[in-house]
Amino acid sequence: MSRLMLGDCVQIMSRFPDTAVDFILTDPPYLVNYRDRSGRSIAGDKNAEWLQPACNEMFRVLKPDSLMVSFYGWNRVDTFVAAWKKAGFRIVGHLVFAKTYASKSAFVSYQHESAYLLAKGRPTLPANPLPDVLPWKYTGNRHHPNEKPVSSLRPLIESFSMPGGIVLDPFAGSASTCVAAALSRRRFVGIELLPHYHAAGLRRLSAVQRAMLHPAANDEIPEAA
Repeated sequence: MSRLMLGDCVQIMSRFPDTAVDFILTDPPYLVNYRDRSGRSIAGDKNAEWLQPACNEMFRVLKPDSLMVSFYGWNRVDTFVAAWKKAGFRIVGHLVFAKTYASKSAFVSYQHESAYLLAKGRPTLPANPLPDVLPWKYTGNRHHPNEKPVSSLRPLIESFSMPGGIVLDPFAGSASTCVAAALSRRRFVGIELLPHYHAAGLRRLSAVQRAMLHPAANDEIPEAA
């Protein structure tokens, strides 16, 4: 059964049984107190008090010999890496998503996103490994100020989990991971703290699931309905 849940991810994950999920794909707050041009913000982005408890729970609920992909704030990388390692994860890869546009400019023009590939135990190597540089499609951030493109998430899910497996995103935002999992024929559990992003995610999932159940001839299933 797939669900997008509303609430605090540490509290919700604490009720999950051990080793319950097959793959974790998540985009946690970057710890930069982010606010976009329209004033939208992200819960938990001001301090890291949630980070270690969340990492501990993610490690506990992930099956042995399985993988997690986590985006992170590049200027807080030391904080994220320390929390992952303390929880028990090993770093086994790094992913870069190349943009065709700049999301911000300072000393340099920011034209990529990045994520770490983390292992619990010794996962089996994929038969056809993904390249560590992948394309990125601009979403317009319609549903969330840091909305990740479904087209960039699907290859991760399809490479690092099996059909029918359970994909967990404890920081689900507007449910891009859940949409990607549904399109990839995986079950999913998403958790989002803020009600307005949770509601946006439910709307997206409903639209995508309707399109999957009743596809019109030659119509493309929407990635961000």
